Amino acid sequence: MPPPRTRGTALRHRLAELRGPDVPAKALDARALAALAANPGCERRAILDGAGVNKAVLADALGSPSAFGQSQFAFMRGNAFEARVKADGGAELLRLVHEKLDPGAEPPTRARVPELTAVGPEGRAARTALALREATEAAAWTLLDHPMLALDVAGSPAFLEPDAVVVHPDGAWTVVEIKSFPMLDGSADPAKVGAAARQSAVYVLALEEVAARLAPVPRVHTRVLLVCPKDFSNLPTASAVDVRRQRAVTGRQLARLTRIEDIADTLPEGTCFAPDRPAAELTAAVESVPATYAPECLAACELAFHCRDRSRASGAVTALGRSLRAELGDLTTIDEVLAAAHGEAGDPRDPAVAALRRAAELRAEALAGVAAPAREDAPCH
Repeated sequence: MPPPRTRGTALRHRLAELRGPDVPAKALDARALAALAANPGCERRAILDGAGVNKAVLADALGSPSAFGQSQFAFMRGNAFEARVKADGGAELLRLVHEKLDPGAEPPTRARVPELTAVGPEGRAARTALALREATEAAAWTLLDHPMLALDVAGSPAFLEPDAVVVHPDGAWTVVEIKSFPMLDGSADPAKVGAAARQSAVYVLALEEVAARLAPVPRVHTRVLLVCPKDFSNLPTASAVDVRRQRAVTGRQLARLTRIEDIADTLPEGTCFAPDRPAAELTAAVESVPATYAPECLAACELAFHCRDRSRASGAVTALGRSLRAELGDLTTIDEVLAAAHGEAGDPRDPAVAALRRAAELRAEALAGVAAPAREDAPCH
């Protein structure tokens, strides 16, 4: 007889059924986990990412192809800049870590750069864990170039590859994120920095899992080093970014992801997201999972165009932005908002309803004030 299923194996089997029995799982990466944490209320993304569904292929099958992704030019430029930052054994990178994060330590005149190659992601993750332990015991500057980290997501390991991890002489670990967008006069685009911070927070969580298996437990810095080109040059500069808030949000969302069986249990029998299913069946499967669309999804999710069309068709206020949605309380559609503003619906004691009615009154007064002078200036007939 086959061995009994544990809760973890039963969940993996259920997710495989949702993905499609012959469809390979798309591995989660740090960018996907960071985007998921940025929109924690979206059950659709949670179940699709948890099941390993390739959302770009799914979007094509739904007739709403995604424009989300990095251009080939940006990819090549990023690789060239990263190679420059890590040249000469990472001397410049370690200098920036010392300057921005650990100026009290001995300068990194010589640094260890361990070899991290191994067979498969599991082998690379094990080799990285061993290198981190050896570097911590050596108490010397160590640069881990593209280490492999494993983070438990929905009962399965997600393999993550940060640009670099630096081990300090005191045994502490720091995540280094290298981006090709410029840092002008010491500051960069806040939206891009925020995305980099969320991505780095995922790496911090994965490093903490590795550190927890060592004794004594090494310190994992929650201030990461963001390295970017300086002004309009190709010279590297850096800034320390505190990711404590992003780490907390991502940790909560990952804890929620481990309960995706609760979402799966609400789906109709036979639900499957395999892209070879008939279009009507596939659309019904996707629509059976609630989504929380916002304009920010256009820069982070392959299904954004599909969800935007559905959100607009239903008149959902989230299509206008999360900040506006938060201000409107229980009013979830544009029709409800307009009815409340015109006094046709809504509890006047609700602060959102009261604010909408007051805004409608002010608008009416302003329009009346504009119309009156126009009538006075009209020629006589």
